[in-house]
Amino acid sequence: MIYLDYNATAPTKPAVRAAVMEAMERHGNPSSVHRYGRVAKKHIEAARASVAAFIGVKPAQVIFTSGGTEANNMVLRRTGAAPIITSSIEHDSVLACAPDAARIPVDADGVIDLAAVQAILAGAPPSLVSVMLVNNETGVIQPVAELARVAKAHGHLVHTDAVQAAGRIAIDFTALGVDFLTLSAHKIGGPQGIGALIAGPKVTLQSLLKGGGQEMNRRAGTENVAGIEGFGVAAQLAADDLLAVPRLTKGRDELQSRLVDIGGDDAVIPGARAPRVANTLCIAMRGVPSETQVMGMDLEGIAVSAGSACSSGKVKASHVLQAMGCANDIAGSGLRISLGWNTQSTDLARCAEAWRTLYQRTHTNRRQKAA
Repeated sequence: MIYLDYNATAPTKPAVRAAVMEAMERHGNPSSVHRYGRVAKKHIEAARASVAAFIGVKPAQVIFTSGGTEANNMVLRRTGAAPIITSSIEHDSVLACAPDAARIPVDADGVIDLAAVQAILAGAPPSLVSVMLVNNETGVIQPVAELARVAKAHGHLVHTDAVQAAGRIAIDFTALGVDFLTLSAHKIGGPQGIGALIAGPKVTLQSLLKGGGQEMNRRAGTENVAGIEGFGVAAQLAADDLLAVPRLTKGRDELQSRLVDIGGDDAVIPGARAPRVANTLCIAMRGVPSETQVMGMDLEGIAVSAGSACSSGKVKASHVLQAMGCANDIAGSGLRISLGWNTQSTDLARCAEAWRTLYQRTHTNRRQKAA
């Protein structure tokens, strides 16, 4: 089986697995003052420093969470939070927190409309603006730094979900100009169930969870020591992922060309004209439901997905592609192929052949039904 679903979760890197296993051999609550607790606390703080260095912040700005969803909720459900403005292509963990939020539209390439941003923010009271750095379905990179400059000029706070950006583009918290940033370890070869919220030095944040004073009183609950240690190692290794960008870009572009050659006008690449991260290819096989494609590719030994993997296995028309103005036969037919640290050129060649088989089978059936 060939795995090409890194945007859902990346395979855990060997060094991360080793760190997690070593952590699980130890014991001790980080809040305990005896030697075992102090050792656990020391390892947490070392990991915090690694994650902080990864995006250029101070360790005290890193708040460990159970993942990207909790981190997004911490920001968007803040007690006494201002009204929320977000984009129409956000992850469900953002959209579900702010169902009544004003929505920033995107253009046909999936990039937020900065002119619309200016108009929306100019007339809004002080708000929290939340726009992802990289879209999880199309891989399109959003102009978050430009957005932040506009938002700050109008007195708004800014949050960016950078879960799909980590390890794929360089991230500098200060250069982005945001107040909050979300990370998730399992997207960069770390463990599942651990993430982080990065908070600016001048913002206040109340914990969603009430209890002990962990994470500097910002996230109650005994820390996931093994997960945090694995996250720290994954953050250190993420620099290697950036070095692989040219290789992944070449592989992604060659795969895209092969699929378009196979499908012709039936193969549509949403976001192809916009800046994208190297590892992500969104392709719609016109008129063939995404679920049919995912299952067909699985039968051919290729693991891919239809957009976000956070919907309990449900496959429906992509809200991202709909926001981009795609017709129903495209929005309901998107397939996401995502590469990563362990992807080989032979994997992509096999993927292209599997897609060819699927295309020929589905379109033969369609022609027969039409006849």
